[in-house]
Amino acid sequence: MTQRFRDGGTPTLPGRTALLLVNLGTPAAATPGAVRRYLGEFLHDYRVVDLTRWLWCPILHGVILPLRARKVARNYAKIWTAKGSPLLAHSRDLADALAAQLPDFEVRLAMRYGEPSLPSVLRAMPAQGIERVLVLPLYPQYSATTTASVFDAVMAELAQWRRLPELRWINDYHLDDGWLDALEASVETHWDLHGRGDTLLVSFHGIPQRFVDAGDPYQRQCEAGARALAQRLGLADDAWQLTYQSRFGREAWLGPATDVRLRELAVKGVRTVDMVCPGFAVDCLETLEENAIQNAALFRAAGGEALRYIHALNAEPSHVAALAGLARRHAQGLPH
Repeated sequence: MTQRFRDGGTPTLPGRTALLLVNLGTPAAATPGAVRRYLGEFLHDYRVVDLTRWLWCPILHGVILPLRARKVARNYAKIWTAKGSPLLAHSRDLADALAAQLPDFEVRLAMRYGEPSLPSVLRAMPAQGIERVLVLPLYPQYSATTTASVFDAVMAELAQWRRLPELRWINDYHLDDGWLDALEASVETHWDLHGRGDTLLVSFHGIPQRFVDAGDPYQRQCEAGARALAQRLGLADDAWQLTYQSRFGREAWLGPATDVRLRELAVKGVRTVDMVCPGFAVDCLETLEENAIQNAALFRAAGGEALRYIHALNAEPSHVAALAGLARRHAQGLPH
């Protein structure tokens, strides 16, 4: 391979292509202070909360963060592991597995909020000989609150650079065959081990209804992906349901709400619910604590017997293969 030189004759590494995985982020510790810093960054993102700053900032810093940080820290403590945050640990495992599958890529992991931060990961790339970047936000369904926020952060950093890398972007993969194969296999494996529950609940993170009314395709993509999964599993329409979780604030969000639907199912006599969460690439607070702990307890209290959460795809080989295939297709034509 031809060696290239900087001005002055110092040799540089051959130009490389990076696969930049970006997940939402996590507090550095399960403590009120760390959670407050993380939530402050997350909830200050205009893509997440689009209220006027002069109105939102006093509410955020004067009311919400002081009240929520301690409670959320307790929730994180329930799922914290020897490796730290499950989201970060699983994301690292996924990145490592992808690096082994993709020797032609420099696989990098960044968080939209928290560490490792997007700016720091991007700033290290020129010295590593990286000249092309394929960005893969780990959100199967596009939303302005997630995918577009990653785009904002990437472009805000690159706006300060003199020499830009060649940039490619993966907007979503909610109907990717490899990803659907991995989801289908995950549910089938659960059923092989435990038998089928009375119904399958497909739960996604919610967003405000007005975001969808303004043109966000998130709801449409959630419905399309859930329907495709149900068809692959051979489920009749009355054998599965789609819901939305993690509502925040008082305005109208996408529905039906996961917790409300679980209560309704228990009251109707449904004893066992299997739950899968295709919007989460790896397990995190919303899957391990909100669903597997909180919502499972809520379902039992309402009269149900068991809410059986099916883990996220994490670093399962089928998930790694699906994302590796996605990266190869989107990188076609790039030199290596």
